[in-house]
Amino acid sequence: MFFISTFEIFKLGIGPSSSHTMGPMIAASRFLAALREEALPVTALRVSLHGSLAFTGKGHASDRAVILGLLGWLPETLDPDIADAEIARATHEKILRPAGLGAIRFDPAEDLVFDYGPPLAKHANGIIFRAFDASGNEKLSITYYSIGGGFVQTHDEFLSAANSVEQEPIGSIYPFPFRTAAEMLAMGKAAGQSIAKMMLANELAHGVTDVDARLDRISAAMNACIDRGLSREGVLPGGLSVRRRAKAIYESLIRQRLSNRQPPHAANDWMSVYAMAVNEENAAAGRVVTAPTNGAAGTIPAVLRYWLDHCDDVTPEKRRDFLLTAAAIGGLIKANSSISGAEVGCQGEVGSAASMAAAGLCAALGGSNEQIENAAEIALEHHLGLTCDPAGGLVQVPCIERNALGAIKAVSAASLALHADGTHFMPLDNCIRVMLQTGRDMSLKYKETSTGGIAVNLPEC
Repeated sequence: MFFISTFEIFKLGIGPSSSHTMGPMIAASRFLAALREEALPVTALRVSLHGSLAFTGKGHASDRAVILGLLGWLPETLDPDIADAEIARATHEKILRPAGLGAIRFDPAEDLVFDYGPPLAKHANGIIFRAFDASGNEKLSITYYSIGGGFVQTHDEFLSAANSVEQEPIGSIYPFPFRTAAEMLAMGKAAGQSIAKMMLANELAHGVTDVDARLDRISAAMNACIDRGLSREGVLPGGLSVRRRAKAIYESLIRQRLSNRQPPHAANDWMSVYAMAVNEENAAAGRVVTAPTNGAAGTIPAVLRYWLDHCDDVTPEKRRDFLLTAAAIGGLIKANSSISGAEVGCQGEVGSAASMAAAGLCAALGGSNEQIENAAEIALEHHLGLTCDPAGGLVQVPCIERNALGAIKAVSAASLALHADGTHFMPLDNCIRVMLQTGRDMSLKYKETSTGGIAVNLPEC
């Protein structure tokens, strides 16, 4: 039955990538669970990364994520401050001791392979786990796909999802089982309900009883990430020598404000510094909220913080409506296109985030369902064709600034929609389809492989 929860779209995780870091960690944990369930006599493991996971896996810390996952950690439970020590211990000992499985040989230098050949047939982000007995016989092999936003599917699950029935079956447990924006608008009009209220009703039917508390935790985590990013300096890891800039820009903006000489366009600077603070934290493998991915984690928090700090008539109820509405749009995009840079380029990451942020802000500012859909479409339309070409396979250049510009576009899109009555030429559903088609046509070198674009046109110094 179709429903993507707000709390699947917004998840607490660690940087630098939801598909390349969180996904492999979750896949490793799932493989251990499968070994426990099968009660197999396993003494050794091997893991191979394919497609984009291979090409940009080292820059995205995919190897580290696999090791941490095989050690039993998950993105929401891992303390980033102990990750290095955990990895160093496993690398030195070359033995894993997962709970309930005994000692298993795993030497990352030999048993963790980056396969730079063709990607697996079904998805650009493929990872294969293999387990062996003492005689070297393969006892279990499972292929996983990291499909973006921290979502992971086995090969069979991926095929089942691809072949699933498009429409929600009769007798759905969800009161508003919209799969398209057109259905969302029609259901909202028939029931006289806002998008946020429909999402809330679906969450309650989904069995989530503490929706308000969970939404408050999400917004608090987003704000905490911004605050951490605004307080830290130094060089980001990875070898590009990219310096953190958010703290210096923030202090400059504070000085401007105190001098009462801020220019009118300073609003853009505030949004930019909020987004950059988050994405600098993400690049440093800090704690972030997928929104809807790690690579695009700064756009929605930046717009939300801008509204909280710089707009009037802010209430907790409207803040929750912001997140519920943004999640509704994110669910539509994920269901009908993709939020994965490896599948459709950065239009699926920052483009989706900007669309979600525009919708959320429009809702918080009192927009109608039709204006919200218009805002989401405007923001997404003007990210179409955006490539994913991270320098050095790191979520730094151009990713950090790209989130800032996504936030600015989101606010502009919401404002344009609020100045109209919701009627517009291009429906959001059509725009989402265009994004999917564009992503399919996009060259592989522009889809998170770091083999084209900015990634191969760096200064020689």
